[in-house]
Amino acid sequence: MPMKDGMDSELDALDRRILAELERDGRISVAELSRKVNLSKTPCAARIKRLEQSGHILGYRAVINPQRMGLSHVAFVEVRLSDTRKPALEAFNKAVRALPEVERAHMIASNFDYLLQVRTKDIAAYREVLGEKISALPHVAHTSTHVSMEAVKEDEG
Repeated sequence: MPMKDGMDSELDALDRRILAELERDGRISVAELSRKVNLSKTPCAARIKRLEQSGHILGYRAVINPQRMGLSHVAFVEVRLSDTRKPALEAFNKAVRALPEVERAHMIASNFDYLLQVRTKDIAAYREVLGEKISALPHVAHTSTHVSMEAVKEDEG
């Protein structure tokens, strides 16, 4: 049962230390993790498994450097929908999840409905994604683009 501050009351201090270490380094070995949290390997592995099964750990991934992949252009797109009833929102959500150029999509409480983070190789590629993909998403009525000049803070894995 979640506590008031959003923290999960079923987690103890040791679980939180394990999660913090895994967040810092998802490739850490169980042996090294157990040493860092001062717990033997078998109970440490059991706690990791429990944290995975309970949904506290969603997965493990490699964080790829988008600039090294030629994807240095980042734009934030405000999207206003023509219809915000549940079926329209569900259709938009499903369609936007299918666009690989959209790194993040958030429903926003503002004078627009969604904020998308879009990554492409350059402005020309972005223009094509906007015109051919984003504008064609279900119920899109209006978009407004903000181009990032520099990333000051990003997920670094």
